[in-house]
Amino acid sequence: MIDKKHIEAFSKIVRPENIKSEKAHLIAYSYDATRTKFQPDAVIFPRNEDDISQVLKYCNTHKIVIVPRGYGSGFTGGALPANGGIVLSLDRHMDQLLEIDMENMLGIVQPGLVNLDFQKAVEKVGLFYPPDPASEAFSTLGGNVAENAGGMRAAKYGITKDYVVALRAVLPSGEIIVAGKKTIKDVAGFNIAGILTGSEGALAVITEITLKLIPKPKYKKTYMGIFPNVENAMNAVFKSLSTGANPVAMEFLDALVIKAVREKFNIDLPEKAGAILIGDVDGNMRDELDTQIDILKKSFKENGSIDFTVAQNDDESAKLWFARKNASPAVTIYGTKKLNEDISVPRSKLPVALAGIYKIGEKYGFNVPCFGHSGDGNIHVNVMVPDKDNEQQMHDGHKAIEEIFQYVVDLGGTLSGEHGIGTAKAPFMDIAFTNSEMELFRSIKKAFDPNNILNPGKMGL
Repeated sequence: MIDKKHIEAFSKIVRPENIKSEKAHLIAYSYDATRTKFQPDAVIFPRNEDDISQVLKYCNTHKIVIVPRGYGSGFTGGALPANGGIVLSLDRHMDQLLEIDMENMLGIVQPGLVNLDFQKAVEKVGLFYPPDPASEAFSTLGGNVAENAGGMRAAKYGITKDYVVALRAVLPSGEIIVAGKKTIKDVAGFNIAGILTGSEGALAVITEITLKLIPKPKYKKTYMGIFPNVENAMNAVFKSLSTGANPVAMEFLDALVIKAVREKFNIDLPEKAGAILIGDVDGNMRDELDTQIDILKKSFKENGSIDFTVAQNDDESAKLWFARKNASPAVTIYGTKKLNEDISVPRSKLPVALAGIYKIGEKYGFNVPCFGHSGDGNIHVNVMVPDKDNEQQMHDGHKAIEEIFQYVVDLGGTLSGEHGIGTAKAPFMDIAFTNSEMELFRSIKKAFDPNNILNPGKMGL
């Protein structure tokens, strides 16, 4: 517990109404999408960068743990107070769109601004911010930067790191730094903005983000390819991309997911489908879209597709996308506990990766429905435990996950494509990294945060 004198000191910095230590607030800020709970000792709502600087300086002096947080939508516990201390919530006051720089095509935001609100604002003036995590309607841009979030449009447009131009941040000492400039090119000094992106709030507290924008494409079409099995579909992914296809998204559903969506939502999907690929193409000329669709249709057919559909309007597009957007809730028909991991492999390894993942599921007797962002090699693997109250089943589920991680890393893949590491995947870091690499991470952490007050214990650090 934090001493009362510390609460009083924080109250003087941020004003009493911006610090909460009542039970209800502590519970509300104790969990994220993992549903794992770690209760903080207090929650602080800083009003501005100066508040953050003073709070961090005080915490550093008194060795008080502090954990930055947005809306708490993360899947790996990255913003949970696993070691107690203070939650620094940036969602209440620091949520403004500060500027849309039309001339340089940049957006300058505070970390608490919701991703989708930013997308809508820039699209009103003809610009486009592509990163679209599934949580876009309620995840903050600061959280997206902290976790280096991806999304469905990553196949063509990349992920959060590809749009971070510059950051303002506060070090644990309270010092304010600026990383990056508004310039397109900047090779002066170390890439500190790059280091902070994906650092899970363990190095500094981001207070301002400058994001690259691009012109909004004028046209879009949705396609769906039906395949008899997963192998054919996964071959179609990397082979179509290597022959000139450049889809915005290329999402994947396997047979278990297709069955679950059909049963749970009573929608018409082919019973014989072993896999589905669905996505969009976009561009500024209609002929450009037609060319992309033709490339995909031809490549899919060469790789065994049994049907190919193109939506003719927005309603048809929404119907095609329904199955993918409802895949996650649908697979709950297979068990009471879903161990959801977001592994990532080189696209050419997708066929063998999925074949091996299914074998591991069979070894432990679990259904393992898979779906996700096949266009960039990022698959959501769901080990479905029939009874979450059965200790042996839960033990076997976690053993299956560990084997999947090892298998994926052996294929040249990684533990996470977009959810991050946090506390949930920290025990598996030694699968993906050598001792020397982990020591390098720890030395970077120590350089930024010598007293280890800022979000300690995350990523195995």
